Amino acid sequence: MPLTLTTLGTASPHPRPGHPCSGYLLSGGGAEVWVDAGPGTFAELQRHTDPARLTAIWISHLHADHCADLLAAVYGLAYGGLTPDAPIPVHAPEGCGQRLAGFFGKPDPGFLSGIFEFRDLVDGDEVRYGGLRLTSHAVVHDTEAYGLRAECEGRVLAYSGDSGPCEALVELARGADLFLCEADIDRHREGEGEGDGEGRQVHLTPEDAGALARSAGVGELLVTHVGPTLTPQAATARAAAVFGGRTSMAREGDAKVV
Repeated sequence: MPLTLTTLGTASPHPRPGHPCSGYLLSGGGAEVWVDAGPGTFAELQRHTDPARLTAIWISHLHADHCADLLAAVYGLAYGGLTPDAPIPVHAPEGCGQRLAGFFGKPDPGFLSGIFEFRDLVDGDEVRYGGLRLTSHAVVHDTEAYGLRAECEGRVLAYSGDSGPCEALVELARGADLFLCEADIDRHREGEGEGDGEGRQVHLTPEDAGALARSAGVGELLVTHVGPTLTPQAATARAAAVFGGRTSMAREGDAKVV
């Protein structure tokens, strides 16, 4: 199976009609991985695969627009007849299981042990599922967050997750055939990037995405997670002007062979 990315949702910061929040199905090497679980993506996932067949779930960070549909998945997998044969590994920042448990009023996620096996992400974390290798890279955001590098049969996909400009993004995308990258904001606010803490840049402009793609030498830039101050078309055009290489816009339902 070639490395294939199917876009389930791209919207930021909330779902809109026909546009779920961030979510993707990554297939390759005999594995199927749900990457980010933004609101609306569990329904879209079912258009492309049986959720009970998922090899793993990978969550970039615990903001609701990237993980809230894990709740929908619990109902589907535990109570909706989609029960997997074995618990699905969930690679996510520390505390993901506890947040789900809190929604159900439980003290811990043990009651989900029949469907989910939670595994905390760390920088440099590497796992293999069949012929698919996943490596997580810590990136700069206003919460613990990771980007993803996926490799299969010599092909490489890089995914920014949510991040401000940082060297980690260049490294995870270095030489990737496809770089799936956010372009959330029109411009950085005054004072961003000055010092630490509240001054950090935590999202990318289209120009940032294009510059990162150029620095990393990627084959193609795929723009996603465009916020309400931009249109996907404008963000893609602006990113392309800086990158100077092949640039396209992520669209719900599209499947792209890497």
